[in-house]
Amino acid sequence: MSAAVHLNLQFNLTKEIIMKSNRIFAVAALAVLFSAGVQADDAVAPEYTKAFQSSRVRAEVVAEAAQAMRKRSNEPAGSRVSPIRSSLDRAAVRAQTAQALRLGQIPSGEASAI
Repeated sequence: MSAAVHLNLQFNLTKEIIMKSNRIFAVAALAVLFSAGVQADDAVAPEYTKAFQSSRVRAEVVAEAAQAMRKRSNEPAGSRVSPIRSSLDRAAVRAQTAQALRLGQIPSGEASAI
């Protein structure tokens, strides 16, 4: 391959890379312009909102919040279950389960998923 052909290929490759990067920069610049336009105004302008007047004093609200925090539990609902003691041993439970399966009282296999 001659030096002129090699130089021409290298020039075309460089030109292609520059063209692609120019497109990327143009898209990025448009994105910046559009995002700046979106952020230019408040979501809710104060002159359009209604004034809110509370009927309770701040101390009342703080006391209610403190009482709610004292009553709050970190445990999920139903997590404390009282243990049940069984009078049956493991072998008896297994025998009852096997009998229920044989009698068709407990679904099993692929048909049980439907």
